[in-house]
Amino acid sequence: MLFNSPTFVVFFVCVFCLYWLLRSRQPQNVLLLVASYVFYGAWSWKFLLLLILSTLVDYTCGRLIAAAPTQARKRLIMIVSVSTSLTVLATFKYLGFFVREAAHLLESLGFEAHLPVLNIVLPVGISFYTFQTIGYVIDVYRVKVPAERNLLTYALYVAFFPQLVAGPIERAGHLLPQIRQHRHWSKPALESGLQLIVWGLFKKVAIADNLAPFVNAVYSAPQAYSGIALVTATVFFAFQIYCDFSGYTDTARGVARTLGFDLIKNFNFPYISRTPVEFWRRWHMSLSQWFQDYLYFPLAMRYMRKGGWGSKYKAHIIAMGLIGLWHGANWTFVVFGLYWGVLIALYLYLAERIGSSQLAALRPMLESNSRASVAVSMTGMFVLVAIGWVFFRADSIASAWHILSRMFSTVGETTVRHVEVLSAPLLWAIVAGLLLAEWLYRNQPRVFAGLANGHPAGIVGRYALVAVTLFSYLIAQQGVSHPFIYFQF
Repeated sequence: MLFNSPTFVVFFVCVFCLYWLLRSRQPQNVLLLVASYVFYGAWSWKFLLLLILSTLVDYTCGRLIAAAPTQARKRLIMIVSVSTSLTVLATFKYLGFFVREAAHLLESLGFEAHLPVLNIVLPVGISFYTFQTIGYVIDVYRVKVPAERNLLTYALYVAFFPQLVAGPIERAGHLLPQIRQHRHWSKPALESGLQLIVWGLFKKVAIADNLAPFVNAVYSAPQAYSGIALVTATVFFAFQIYCDFSGYTDTARGVARTLGFDLIKNFNFPYISRTPVEFWRRWHMSLSQWFQDYLYFPLAMRYMRKGGWGSKYKAHIIAMGLIGLWHGANWTFVVFGLYWGVLIALYLYLAERIGSSQLAALRPMLESNSRASVAVSMTGMFVLVAIGWVFFRADSIASAWHILSRMFSTVGETTVRHVEVLSAPLLWAIVAGLLLAEWLYRNQPRVFAGLANGHPAGIVGRYALVAVTLFSYLIAQQGVSHPFIYFQF
């Protein structure tokens, strides 16, 4: 069931009306859990059983950790829980990939490989809810949150339908208290939630889904296109994945807000970043914070205890490499993660040298907040981000290298032909419109304030945005609901 489908609209309206008619926390939670299971079961009732099993295992482990008499027993239960979750995730997401790679390796060494071909279907959202349950168990072990005693409350924490299949990855300390408390009807929350929904769907159907055909055409046959087309498709993909994923997050946060919940923010204008570290503080923030708290810090502390130069740089490279692998079973994702790991480690190394007397002369220039300095650093950072997106989007490492090596080539088609796409100038105009809207939102908040305070101009703006969104859905999408990119992760 997709947010951008008529089915979800009917589903959400029914849930919303019944939810606020109940007016009591416990019946509301029961309704939300049933609705969440229906929402997930619409993809596969078989995988719904996997979701329920994961919920029961980690709920039980949380209770056992809280009741364990010794720290060693607590640690053992935590390890069993995390290992079980990671084993399930690895089986569905990576087993087929590693079997194929092992077969290729044996064949390259001259052996006849007769390994079974595994076509394992990936349960939608498994990476997100698995990390959410792992975070809960570790937080209980670290005594950051108490073990949840109410199974209904914990089950809803795992399966809450707005963020179930593509995040944001919620923390137990943030979402569980909201599930336990009584929610009150709020007209401002309803209005702001609907605005988030409309803006999120607008980014998805009007921007991301119109950029997608151009990107798909070029990246499916990069050898046929010139450098101009390759660069254009790469820039378009940067905005496609941003609008697709942040559009999902905005819609999820909006749906949750209309029900009285506040989900964490997942994006904060990532393309205005000036450094690699800043980018990952603004992009997929819930995932970055998850890896920082549960992987990077433990790794860094372990390396620092061992001593030796570059310990924290190793931790960054390993953590980012695993972030890349989290995205999917493909070497392109591993390279994507390692690329960012090396980039972040190099940036931190240079920052330390600049902070010392060795390169102190460069500090005023790099720390300048002049318009020229900001523009140059943001542009340079966007170029580095776009290079990373090439590995993320390409079908193979060879294809990614071909695209990067031909960026300045004049051989091949300069635009997409024989495929139903909007013209490149119109697509550039769409991207420019997004940049203008986000610039106004950041720097001229009064322009958007009218959307929420009932000002006549704001009311007109709200209805205009709704109209454009509906038009994009009905005309540009031709009645087809395109899945969100991160559903495959």
